[in-house]
Amino acid sequence: MASDYKPLGIFSYVLPPFALAVLLLSWGAKLEVFALVGTFVVLGFAIYVAVQHAEVVALKVGEPFGSLILAVAVTIIEVGMILILIIDNPATSQELARDTVFAAVMIATNGIVGAALLVRTFKHKFAKFNAEGMGGAFSILIAMGVLALVFPSFTTSSPGATFTTGQLVIVAAMALILYIVFVTAQTGRHINFFIPPELANTPETSEPVQVLVSKKRALVSVGLLFISLVSVVGLAKVSSPLTKSAVAEAGLPQGVVALSIALLVLMPEFLAAVRAARFGRIQTSLNLAYGSIIAALGLTIPVVAIYSIAANYPMNLGLGPTELVLLFTTFVVTILTVVPGRATILNAAVHLSLFAAFLTFVFMP
Repeated sequence: MASDYKPLGIFSYVLPPFALAVLLLSWGAKLEVFALVGTFVVLGFAIYVAVQHAEVVALKVGEPFGSLILAVAVTIIEVGMILILIIDNPATSQELARDTVFAAVMIATNGIVGAALLVRTFKHKFAKFNAEGMGGAFSILIAMGVLALVFPSFTTSSPGATFTTGQLVIVAAMALILYIVFVTAQTGRHINFFIPPELANTPETSEPVQVLVSKKRALVSVGLLFISLVSVVGLAKVSSPLTKSAVAEAGLPQGVVALSIALLVLMPEFLAAVRAARFGRIQTSLNLAYGSIIAALGLTIPVVAIYSIAANYPMNLGLGPTELVLLFTTFVVTILTVVPGRATILNAAVHLSLFAAFLTFVFMP
């Protein structure tokens, strides 16, 4: 998985402490528009650099552990940004967690997967991957998605698209348990299901790939990754007024805020998946896509549930009719993509068309 690795430049080592310094200087201050734009730019770079350092650590530990680290790093950023925006303006954020998670599902399963398959199949007839691992991963995703995003629209014990406290506790617990089971299978019991099929039966692939990245470099990246994550969550709080005011002044739906969070957080993941596909590592691309969204559901829902119960803050988790149709269509299409263990440019086109439909309905609901 490391054939396309290039050592990080000086920018990737300077940016995390710089972002932390910007956070400390701007925290609690009343910033002008120009300063807010500056913090937002630093936020974007901090996310990108955080994923770069997560990739260094990922290369050190090997696949599938690497994809797991990337997914968890991205999820921490996403959860932090959601909670910051909810706490900052709870009155208008009851749908933010739902909309952000749904946007992440659409981006990962259709945008990232579609783009990776397109890159791989444009010059090659097929993109081959391990169907056993991807099928199992997607079954987890279906269960999580239905429990967290579909059932609230149909339950009758609480008003609107919400759960009662008991229902929320049970669903959050099941999401977390499913995520733990997935991680256990991916990194232990069924590790061979998440590596390329042509390598799955070779003894060497049961051990992490430890090439190119020294232990010292990996430890430095661990430290800078932590600094980057702290900076990202803090800068999200500082720059949140800019995002909200820009959406309001443009007259756009509030779902655009959720979309912007998901896009900002998953863009480095998107680039990593496309780069992996370009170098023939489509298994890594799919591990990144499905692993990131399983982590998002498995970790975001429990954290949001804890906040909702502790703050007595009702959250609308159930999707509307348009989103439900998109979600179930995506489920059906993805099943037809992963079950054969290989995909063509036709599969890529279908996923990308669903992603385009999703973007259209966000801006024109």
